Amino acid sequence: MRSDSKDPYLAFFQYLQVEKNVTQHTMVAYRRQLDVWKQYLQEELQVDACAVDHRHIRMYLTFLHDKGLARTSIARELSVIRSFYRFLKRESLIQNNPVAFTRFPSQTQRLPRFLYSNELEMLLSVCEGEDPLKQRDLALIELLYATGIRASECCGLVLDDLDLSTETIHVTGKGGKERYIPIGAYALDALMKYCEDGRNTLANREGDRPSALFLNYRGGTLTDRGLRYVLNKRVQEASHSLKMSPHSLRHSFATHLLNEGADLRAVQELLGHEHLSTTQRYTHVTTERLRTIYKGAHPRA
Repeated sequence: MRSDSKDPYLAFFQYLQVEKNVTQHTMVAYRRQLDVWKQYLQEELQVDACAVDHRHIRMYLTFLHDKGLARTSIARELSVIRSFYRFLKRESLIQNNPVAFTRFPSQTQRLPRFLYSNELEMLLSVCEGEDPLKQRDLALIELLYATGIRASECCGLVLDDLDLSTETIHVTGKGGKERYIPIGAYALDALMKYCEDGRNTLANREGDRPSALFLNYRGGTLTDRGLRYVLNKRVQEASHSLKMSPHSLRHSFATHLLNEGADLRAVQELLGHEHLSTTQRYTHVTTERLRTIYKGAHPRA
């Protein structure tokens, strides 16, 4: 893609949309972070984006550090800027990439937060009942745990994505990549009950009968923000000490599969990870699993 645009930012956003096919969520995040960068160049350095060198990058990292940003946040900012200048170099809008040799801030690697079986049961128990919203929330949580799909992927599901005959669900992930994921028996039962009962009740509240699988209380499509609100509400009902997010269910899905001996490549495919290294962060084992291995293998356990 050779851009004729004089605005490097506009050219970059067109590249993200057309070539990379990024999600709306990713596009918003990139715009927000590059707006901060653009404002810094204009107000603090009075430098054009295409005239930036490695010294300006170092000054910006110091600026972010002085603002009190965490290392993870600084690394995320730098990642966006690196993608931006890699694109400009590819398009010959700059001669040298100023971020090419800039190191990412060192970060403490934390294990993904996952739920233990008793915590999951506690969460599911508050969703039991005949109320349409409880039926929806039970199906929602069961599906997130059974498939490991992202919150955005879940909110993008439509009725036709659910195939009850083959017990699978069709998911469109990052970059428009598609995959089919099997659904477990518990999730399948919860989904069938929700689709036959609770969803019909919710859908009747909206005139245009939306095709989305998960609906909000007004009958419209459940958004990513709405999903997080729903989950936070159920978590509070289950336990004030329980801390989790939609991604915690994705972490739990991967962790429990790997702890039970699932193949790493298969889990990578199910999660929709492009790189195996992303999946490998889930290869930690739970305390119970460690104890079982220890007692079974150590001569004096």
